[in-house]
Amino acid sequence: MSKPRAGIFGLTGCAGDQLVILNCEDELLDLVSLLDMRDFLMAASDNDTACDLDIALVEGAVFSRRDKERLERIRQRSAMLVAIGSCAVWGGVSAAERNGGLAGLLDETYGTQGRDYDATEAYALHQVVKVDLKITGCPIEKHEFVAAVASLLNGDPPVYPQYPVCTECKMRESNCLLIEKSIPCCGPLTVAGCGARCPALRIPCIGCRGPAADANAESARQMLAAKGVPEHDIRQRLRTFAPTGGSA
Repeated sequence: MSKPRAGIFGLTGCAGDQLVILNCEDELLDLVSLLDMRDFLMAASDNDTACDLDIALVEGAVFSRRDKERLERIRQRSAMLVAIGSCAVWGGVSAAERNGGLAGLLDETYGTQGRDYDATEAYALHQVVKVDLKITGCPIEKHEFVAAVASLLNGDPPVYPQYPVCTECKMRESNCLLIEKSIPCCGPLTVAGCGARCPALRIPCIGCRGPAADANAESARQMLAAKGVPEHDIRQRLRTFAPTGGSA
């Protein structure tokens, strides 16, 4: 049986999700033995940029006409397209709300020459093409990526947590920063999968993984209000990484 042909691509982003894949030291040789990696620019200079792919994994947001055209080409050549990372899944920091919009940001950063740049409003992948699977995270978690590949090779869709980071915080028996210290924390509303790493280090969750489907938003709102945390502050924090959170 032939190995699935795969490609890994990056649009506008930090390339952190591709780096996580390359940092799968213990599993990398197994992954390479199970996948026919045809197109992965960060890992190799000799790539087949035209072949059909069984699986394409794409990180980054669509932030230019070039990004859009490239994503559409990847979609056309791929049987399955997987969005990896919060930028690809939710739009990420590139799509965060800006005062003055994109034109104002370009003017402020680059002056008048910025008006000629190939830059558009940022979009998550699902807003441009059909996405078959999403692996969120900023960056993605190594164990979730490896589990996703294993599930796909077995013909099964991977299953990810739908509950919030707070659940993992309880599992680790970490003290709640919001309840004990009245520190604004996005853990009640952010999807789990990170092992509540930041709260365990006494650092409040900033919502980098995007919204949890099973979050009790009303209960979280009441708890935040009781601790004197303005709802607007939490909304802004969540929209830093997941501005398209309501539509994914």
